[in-house]
Amino acid sequence: MEVPAVGWQLLVASGIVVSLVAVAVLSRPGGRWGLLARRRLVAGVPWGTFVAVVGIVGFYLFVQRGLVHPRDPVVVPFRAWGYFYPTGIATAAFAHSGLNHLVGNVVGTLLFGSVAEYAWSHFPRERGSASFSSLSTNPFARIAAWTVAVFVTGLLTGLFALGPVVGFSGVVFAFVGFALVRYPLAAVVGLVATGVVDLVYRALRYPEIARTARETFVTPWWSDVAIQGHALGLFVGIVAGIAVLYRRGVRPNPTHVWLAALLVAVDRGLWAVYTIEGSDRFRLFRALGTALVFLLSAAVAVGATASDRTLLSSIDLSRREAAYGLLLAVLVAVAVVAVPFNLFVVDDPAAGFETADAVEVRDYTVFYAEGVQNQYIPAVPIPGNDASTEGIEASGVIVVSERRNIWWEVFSKGRLASRNRGTVRLGGLTWTENVHVTRNGWNVAGGPPVYHVRLARDRGEGRVVYRSGNTTAGPRVDGRNVTIEPSGDAFAAVVTRNNETLGRATLPSAGNETAAGGLRLRREQRNLYVERGETRVRIARRSS
Repeated sequence: MEVPAVGWQLLVASGIVVSLVAVAVLSRPGGRWGLLARRRLVAGVPWGTFVAVVGIVGFYLFVQRGLVHPRDPVVVPFRAWGYFYPTGIATAAFAHSGLNHLVGNVVGTLLFGSVAEYAWSHFPRERGSASFSSLSTNPFARIAAWTVAVFVTGLLTGLFALGPVVGFSGVVFAFVGFALVRYPLAAVVGLVATGVVDLVYRALRYPEIARTARETFVTPWWSDVAIQGHALGLFVGIVAGIAVLYRRGVRPNPTHVWLAALLVAVDRGLWAVYTIEGSDRFRLFRALGTALVFLLSAAVAVGATASDRTLLSSIDLSRREAAYGLLLAVLVAVAVVAVPFNLFVVDDPAAGFETADAVEVRDYTVFYAEGVQNQYIPAVPIPGNDASTEGIEASGVIVVSERRNIWWEVFSKGRLASRNRGTVRLGGLTWTENVHVTRNGWNVAGGPPVYHVRLARDRGEGRVVYRSGNTTAGPRVDGRNVTIEPSGDAFAAVVTRNNETLGRATLPSAGNETAAGGLRLRREQRNLYVERGETRVRIARRSS
């Protein structure tokens, strides 16, 4: 008997409620946690964190059209495409690529943002200070200052992020950095808590899953992560958090800070330093990344706990100043590495396509191409890397906008071959329009696939904009070869023998047959068979 989804969801909810009630009965907190929260936060609520959550959710729902397309919003115009497209720089941190991306950052904001805001405190923590005695001690002014700081951090992550990033994760990492230098153990608990929340979310959304083994298209998980942007946010939070510690005279346990920094870096994949070598091809520097996270964890621990003792008397430099200067230098280095890339201008946006084979939507151009030079990602020579330094090739559905400095491979050739279709959502702050992509083709026995790609605007019929080369099937029937080729909007079979063309025919639809060159071509569902006498061979299978 199949259990309905709502039954599984009620089971998950019941398990959570029973577990929480058991903990409440056994611990008998007597309002202790609420009292601690109210000592630091107005009404015990992290108001600045809530404002941030409302802001990014509102941006997703209304600006990115998440209400209409909750799992596939408009993303392209809101990425940080460089300094010559200020709109993308300003919006990148507050936009998200999908529902799972948004939920992950909302959970991280609520968990780590609350801890960080608690560490900041709505009420003054310096000795002798009293609330409302000045603007700096006014709780509401401090809430406003925290909210503004969150917004500014978002702008900084867009301004100094490497590549066309999108998402609030840079700010989330700033929350993590701020929290781990003040409450390192709480930061580690937060890492575990995010895993628990993620499990609950997935259990509610996908209560039961059945899967059949099949081929699929998968890219490395680290190739979709903005490592530099995450590191940037983390060090913004660390530098700000340590400055607050110095001001308040707080010195955390160095072992706790080191361990928390290391666990955060490893758990969040900050060791995954990689480069892009081409369409669907990446290189991971695991050893380099592992060494870096250990070194940076040590630097954070030293910076958070260094004393005021003199290090170099000749220049009146204390250990604390040296340690903090080192962290500032790391932050600047992580930020500056993105500046040359963000100053890059697409040289030839039209490279790789003909105007007749593209779809125009206002200032956007959408086309399909294979083996063209990527105009947005410049090649960087890496020691031990055999990739060409002349450029990185791209193959797939590409979006170009000279006005926005965009040249972007939205769907790679491999991803489109796996999905067979997709939607490119274009737009701006006040408008949106879609371009639908369809890949139709045949997987030919003993050879590469044959296919064509069609692009269509909303409410439009569309047209074929790309046709692959021909492929000759491996099996031969009575000395005859069968070649499958794209023909107009359809596909055709060409029968040859000894380089002589014997016949040609459009491939039949499912359940029908045709003849060419002394062979009979029969279509049964997605399979194409060739028959002659008592010989019957399958030579191709429809891929879409």
